[in-house]
Amino acid sequence: MIKIKRVYEAPADSDGFRVLVDRLWPRGMTKEKAKVDLWLKDIAPSTELRKWFGHDPEKWPEFQTKYSLELKGKQELLDQLIEKAKKQTVTMIYGAKDEEHNEAEVLKEKINNILKKDNKK
Repeated sequence: MIKIKRVYEAPADSDGFRVLVDRLWPRGMTKEKAKVDLWLKDIAPSTELRKWFGHDPEKWPEFQTKYSLELKGKQELLDQLIEKAKKQTVTMIYGAKDEEHNEAEVLKEKINNILKKDNKK
């Protein structure tokens, strides 16, 4: 199971394995407070894409497309999350203020689609 959560929300036992999916460490957050089990900064959008997007909701559809294309080159990292999610709850954590328009949403959708396809086999 894949969930997402802002890193600034309190960690919970129900989070399971917590993976930070941001390229940059969240401002003002200590490692102890974040309770990150794994930081997969290389799965995050490229610096160029992140800066272009700037969390502008009007750019969201194009961001989703561009980030999905970037993810095609990161299959090994996706597989790592997929294998974890097959065994336990994985909560991808992120720092963005916008809870609807962020890379964790794109990742969650992509991974859930892959898991659904795997379950149909």
